[in-house]
Amino acid sequence: MSPKQTLLNARAALADELAEALVHLKEKGDARALLADLCTPAEIHTLAERWHVAKLLDAGELTYREIHQATGVSTTTIVRVARFLRQENNGGYRLLLDSVAPRR
Repeated sequence: MSPKQTLLNARAALADELAEALVHLKEKGDARALLADLCTPAEIHTLAERWHVAKLLDAGELTYREIHQATGVSTTTIVRVARFLRQENNGGYRLLLDSVAPRR
């Protein structure tokens, strides 16, 4: 195995460990505490902005430009969130959107 592949495998294993730990969070306060420990305030803000944009895009009531004007989030970030919401195979945004506020 190449050193690059070894590094990629190690990173994937660390991400899996973090994902497994996240599954055990039950309360909003616990999630906030973990975010405060793991991320800088700026990183938390960035994550929160992306989540907000995902909810706005999912609602389908605003254009990208209107979302930018309402939130101040860059159009590049809005396009990226939209791509991950609608095109990428990860499905993370969709999974969480559906679990928080199921679509009718």
